[in-house]
Amino acid sequence: MMRAQFLIPVGVIALALGLSSVYTVDEREKALVLQFGEVKTVRTEPGLGFKIPLIQQVVKYDDRILSLMTQPLEVTPLDDRRLVVDAFARWRITNPVKFREAVSTGGESFAKSRLDGILNNAIREVMGSVPSTAVLSDDRTPLMNQIRDIARREAAALGVDVIDVRLTRTDLPDQNLAATYARMRAEREREAADERARGGEAAQRVRAAADRTVIELTSEARKQSEIIRGEADAERNAIYAEAYGKDPSFFAFTRSLQFYAESLKPGTSSLVTEPSSLYFDYDRFVKSLGPIEAVPTGETPAPAAGQ
Repeated sequence: MMRAQFLIPVGVIALALGLSSVYTVDEREKALVLQFGEVKTVRTEPGLGFKIPLIQQVVKYDDRILSLMTQPLEVTPLDDRRLVVDAFARWRITNPVKFREAVSTGGESFAKSRLDGILNNAIREVMGSVPSTAVLSDDRTPLMNQIRDIARREAAALGVDVIDVRLTRTDLPDQNLAATYARMRAEREREAADERARGGEAAQRVRAAADRTVIELTSEARKQSEIIRGEADAERNAIYAEAYGKDPSFFAFTRSLQFYAESLKPGTSSLVTEPSSLYFDYDRFVKSLGPIEAVPTGETPAPAAGQ
């Protein structure tokens, strides 16, 4: 009975030691077996592994491609135009032994901070060697490749490989954006004012041409109307003269009727004259008219002056 009580704890301890001596490596990981901080074994293949319990420990690192987003960084290109730049990098642990020596117990978080500094230095170096137009252009692939190559050389000491670097933002600083937008707005307003001025000038030319055309057409129409009116007056006078020559008494009668019609227009309230006046003696009135002349349009023959 006493022996059984002794064997059970021994068995549990042995089982625990046996389990602690076994470790697994995932296909997404790399593992280092450390003994008192010194690397004894490097496992890059997935599967089971064995270590000495209590003496050796296993440290695992991610074997996948990792990402890193840098903080916004102000750079000064060759033309001294300040820009705010941030980048996105892809990196991977390629040498876990060198990586362990470089980061110690800091792990991936410490490696990211080191990589962030390396990328910032590379960005400053490359951006400071080109004008801002090259940074702000659509094709920035050569610049990104230069940053990647510089960062890759520096990161090799960490046991990592910088696979790719992409610039995600290249903008002016906030304090410069307002001035830039104001300058752009002023430029657009100036262009709009120029366009309006040119449009107003063109409109003036069109209006002037239209006014000149109206005056010319009106003058020509008035000229033609005067010519036609003169021809009509001449023809009317000829008709009057011909009618008088054919029957002077009838023409005198029509003239007297026109005079009476004019003197007795609607609205005439009274007529003051003597009973012996020519107004009531037709024969004397007709004789007083004298020779018949052509009468302009709209006018009525009247008695001779002094009658």
